[in-house]
Amino acid sequence: MTEAGARMSEAGRPFASISAEPLDAAAIEAAVATRADGAIVTFRGVVRDHDHGEAVTGLDYEAHPEAERFLRESVERVAAETGLRVAAAHRVGRLAIGDLALVAAVAAPHRAAAFAAIEQLVDDIKTTVPIWKRQHVDGGTTEWVGL
Repeated sequence: MTEAGARMSEAGRPFASISAEPLDAAAIEAAVATRADGAIVTFRGVVRDHDHGEAVTGLDYEAHPEAERFLRESVERVAAETGLRVAAAHRVGRLAIGDLALVAAVAAPHRAAAFAAIEQLVDDIKTTVPIWKRQHVDGGTTEWVGL
């Protein structure tokens, strides 16, 4: 994803994307940044190597065909409620340990508002965007998480 690809649209709509390509956190940050901001807070959801005491070897993310619409609605909802610039991208497909699964960014004049809004945004995405993950654990078994 290029910086230009992550910028807000000319209509001023916040950036939201579901992608099978690796996520570019700097581009997501650039989508929200202006010279008036004193804070840009970014959340990077990273694939970890364990879950509930089990070793995880990778994840598969699958999205509902309209997941990007739900993600855009989440981003727009948080932007409207906070008055801040927000953006988010979620990865789908097979991800390895250390890969970025979710990048969300918020820009604000001051850090307190940006921290509060990023928490609100990530929580909203996790509860409203229909994306599911299947964990691959040691021994070759898989399990669906968050269904």
